Amino acid sequence: MALTATSTATISTLLISLFFLPKIYSSEFTHIRFAKADVDLLEFPLNLEFFEAEFFLYGALGYGLDKVAPNLTKGGPTPLGAKKANLDHFTQDVILQFAYQEVGHLRAIQKVVKGFPRPLLDLSKESFAKTVDAAIGKKLSPPFDPYYSGVHFLLASYLIPYVGLTGYVGTIPKLKAPSSRRLVAGLLGVESGQDAVIRAYLYEHAKEIVSPYGITVGEFTNRFSELRDRLGHQGHKDEGLVVPIPEGAEGKINGNVLAGNIDSVAFDRTAEEILRIVYGSGDEKKPGGFYPKGGNGRIAKSHLN
Repeated sequence: MALTATSTATISTLLISLFFLPKIYSSEFTHIRFAKADVDLLEFPLNLEFFEAEFFLYGALGYGLDKVAPNLTKGGPTPLGAKKANLDHFTQDVILQFAYQEVGHLRAIQKVVKGFPRPLLDLSKESFAKTVDAAIGKKLSPPFDPYYSGVHFLLASYLIPYVGLTGYVGTIPKLKAPSSRRLVAGLLGVESGQDAVIRAYLYEHAKEIVSPYGITVGEFTNRFSELRDRLGHQGHKDEGLVVPIPEGAEGKINGNVLAGNIDSVAFDRTAEEILRIVYGSGDEKKPGGFYPKGGNGRIAKSHLN
């Protein structure tokens, strides 16, 4: 299911739009005093930024931060099971761009807060297969492998960046310093762009069946979104690519390339909701899933003691 000329043009347009999003230049946040109350809120997203950086780097290149930017890992353990994905040229190009953007996000955050070592991440195909099985409600055969093809990798990519996006939306109102809000707004802008590119590609292929499962791309995304809502325990904050017309924009369309509430405003999540989702346990006190030993930082650790 390689990218078609139409999808290439669609995603190229979205990538061009990313160029005009606010950039976090190295000098912009250097020597700015951030409110102490903001530190924990600024550090927590590093957990997801590490995940995204490693998954995208390994998927595109076959190696991660240990080779690309070892200083950013702060000595944290190498991810488990990550490997190079079988991507067509265009998809690899897009994912590599995402990967380097995530490296920049890690650096931007670590410039203003101390941060913490990279948490142990389980990016193995077995870890993804377990999450996908939970979403579908049965064990798939063969087990879902995110590294098998471009569409498999992008479906797996659907699982995480959007969670970080909703986390940033939820964080901004809690920040005290304007400089903190500016940093997170800049991160949110690029994360939103990444999510839009992923969703746009998958939306074009929404009716295509993912072999050998007999399940369409669109249905996979719907099941993934339903799983995140179940694990988050805070109601409806997630939507797949095809929804009932009453749930679409202005209640007039079932296409849902971008998720949003009744007014098409992005949903928000708390740190606790995010932990419940990425742990796969529905409980911020029970690590697992992609984070076998839990997240790092004061917020995540506070739920493990």
